[in-house]
Amino acid sequence: MVQYAWLIPLLPAVAFVLIIFLGRRLPGEGAYVAIGAIALSALLALGVFVQVLGGARYETLLSWAPIGERSIEVGFLIDPLASMMLVLVGVIATLIQIYSIGYMHGDPRYPRFFAYLSLFSGSMLLLTIANNFLVIYVAWELVGLCSYLLIGFWFERPAAARASLKAFLVTRVGDFFMFLGILLLFFTLGTLHFGTIFEKVEAGELAGPLLTLAAILVYGGAVGKSAQIPLHVWLPDAMEGPTPVSALIHSATMVAAGVYLVARTYPIFFHAPDALRTVALIGALTALMAATIGIAQDDIKRVLAYSTISQLGYMMLGLGVLGYSAGVFHMMTQAVFKSLLFLAAGSVIHAMHTNDIKEMGGLRETMPITYWTFLIGGLALAGIPPFAGFWSKDEILLEAFHRDKVLFALGLVAAFFTSFYIFRVIFYTFFGQQRTHTAHPHESPPVMTIPLVILATGATFIGFVGAPFLGSPFQHFIHFEGAGEPAVDVLLMAVSVGVGLLGVLAAALLYYWRVLSSETLKQRLRPLYLLVKNKYYWDEFYLAVIVKPGLALAKLLFRFDLGVIDGIVNAVGYLFVILSRLYRIFDLYVVDGIVNLVGWVTKTVGSALRYIQTGRAENYLLAIALGVLVLVMVGVFR
Repeated sequence: MVQYAWLIPLLPAVAFVLIIFLGRRLPGEGAYVAIGAIALSALLALGVFVQVLGGARYETLLSWAPIGERSIEVGFLIDPLASMMLVLVGVIATLIQIYSIGYMHGDPRYPRFFAYLSLFSGSMLLLTIANNFLVIYVAWELVGLCSYLLIGFWFERPAAARASLKAFLVTRVGDFFMFLGILLLFFTLGTLHFGTIFEKVEAGELAGPLLTLAAILVYGGAVGKSAQIPLHVWLPDAMEGPTPVSALIHSATMVAAGVYLVARTYPIFFHAPDALRTVALIGALTALMAATIGIAQDDIKRVLAYSTISQLGYMMLGLGVLGYSAGVFHMMTQAVFKSLLFLAAGSVIHAMHTNDIKEMGGLRETMPITYWTFLIGGLALAGIPPFAGFWSKDEILLEAFHRDKVLFALGLVAAFFTSFYIFRVIFYTFFGQQRTHTAHPHESPPVMTIPLVILATGATFIGFVGAPFLGSPFQHFIHFEGAGEPAVDVLLMAVSVGVGLLGVLAAALLYYWRVLSSETLKQRLRPLYLLVKNKYYWDEFYLAVIVKPGLALAKLLFRFDLGVIDGIVNAVGYLFVILSRLYRIFDLYVVDGIVNLVGWVTKTVGSALRYIQTGRAENYLLAIALGVLVLVMVGVFR
C-alpha cells in the first residue's frame, strides 16, 4: 500500500476540483464529497502507517528537469515521520470537516468552504510525503494560499480581509528566506533531494558558517508558518476565519508545517549546532511570550491562538535541545487537544454568538458535552496527567533541563502561565452565572459534539503511546540517531506537574473562588498588564517601523511615478504630437506646394511645347538647322 501513498493527497485535490466546478449539484452541496475524500485519505494513511510499523519504507524519485549538469528530482517518501503525520492530518481534517457541516450550515458560500478545506488538507498531505525541497516548497506555498482564502473566507468583514492579507504577507517574509536557503543548498550541493543533501552534509561537503546560514534560512520559513518570534503576529488575527478553519490551521496543517519542516530536515540542523541553538532560544522565548499574552485576552479564540504560538515554541524548544522525538511527540499531542479546544470553543460561540469570555458563564449546565470535552482539552494543554500534553511537554522540559538550564526555566514559567490562562477561560466560560441574556445557550447538534467526544478521547489516551512506563514506543518509532533518548526523571516530572497545578490554583483563586480581585491585581500591576494586554506592542512596532514608512514610501513613489515617470512619457508623447502636426503642415504647404508647382510648370511647358509638334518634316528640319547654327555661333564666339 505504501507505493500508492501518492493517492492520499490526490483524493482531496480531486474533491476540490469537483466542488469548485459542480458545487451545489453534488451530494450535500459538496460537503459529502469533501468528507468522503479526506476520510478515504485517512483510511489509506492508516493502512500506510500499519505497514510502516511493520518495517516498510518506500521512496520514489524521478528526474523532473535537467539544468546543465544538474537535475531537479521529485518524488515522495514514506517513513515513520511521514506516516505519523499522514494519519494525524487525515484523521483530524476528517473530524473538522464533519464538524463543519453543523457549524457552516446556511452559509451562502457553503460549497466553496468545503472546496477550500479539501485543497488545504491535500496541500498539507502533499507536504508531508515530499522527499525533496521542490515538492515541499510547492506544497508549502499551496498551504499559504489556502490559509489566505480560508482566513478571509468572510471577506465582506474588513477585519477578516485584513487578517488574511496580514497572514499572507507576514508568512511570505519567512518563505523568502526559506527560498534563499533552498537555493543555497542547491547551488552548493547540486541537488534538492533530502537524502542526498543529508549524505553530503554528513560527509562535510557543506559545513561551517555556510551550513549554519543555510539551516537558519530554511528555518526562516518555519518561523513564518509556525508563528515564531518575530513573525508570530499573523496567527492571532487568523481567528477572523470560521472556527473550523482556526482548528485546522492551529492543529495539524499550517502551523505544524514549520515544525515538520525542521523535523524533516533535522540532519542539516544537527550538523549546524549554532542554528540548532537559535531554534531552541527562539522557541523558548516564543513559548513564554505567547503564554503571558494569553492571560490578558478576553476573546476565547485569541487565547487559544496565543496558546498555539506558545505550544509551537515548546516544539521548537524540544527540537533545538536535541529532543527530536519529544518535539515531534508534542506536535502530535498538541494537534489533538488543540483541535479539540478550538472545536469546543466553536461550539460555545455557536451557542452564545460572542467570542468574549466575560459575556459567558454557567455553560457547564446547558452545554455539558462541550464543557467536559473543553475541560479535557484544557487539562491536556496544562500538562496535567494522564492527559496527552503531560507526556510530551514533560519530555521537552526534561531534555531542556539536561542541556540548558535557562531554557528549562523559561519553559517551566511558560507552563505555569499556560495552565493559568486556560483555566481562566474555563472558569469564565463554564462556571458562575451567565453574564448576558441576549443568547439562549444550548448544546450543539451531534454532528458537532461527536467529533468533540472523539478528540477528547484522543486527548485523554494518546499520550500513553509515549509513556515511559510503557517503554516509550512513540520515541522508538520516531527517533533520530544522536538526539536525546527517552528518559524518566520523577523529580522533574513532579516539578512540571506541580507548576501546572499551581497555575490552575492561581486561576481558581482569581476567577472561581475570587479570593483576590483580578481588577485590583490589574491596577497594581498596570504596566505589566498593559504590556501583555497590548501583546508587547509588536503590532504597533511593525506599524511604526514597517507599515507606515512603507506606505509613505509607496505614496512618494506613486507621486514620483505620476509626476516624473508619467510626466516624461506624456512629454515625449506631446513632443511627437507637435512634431507630427509640424510635419503635416510642412507636407501640406511645402512638399505639396513644390509638387503642385512642378506640376504646373510641367503642364505649362508641355502646353507651350505642344505647338512645336506640328507633324511636318520640313519644320523639324528647320529646327535642326537652327540648332546647328546656334551651336556653331556658340563655338565661334566662345
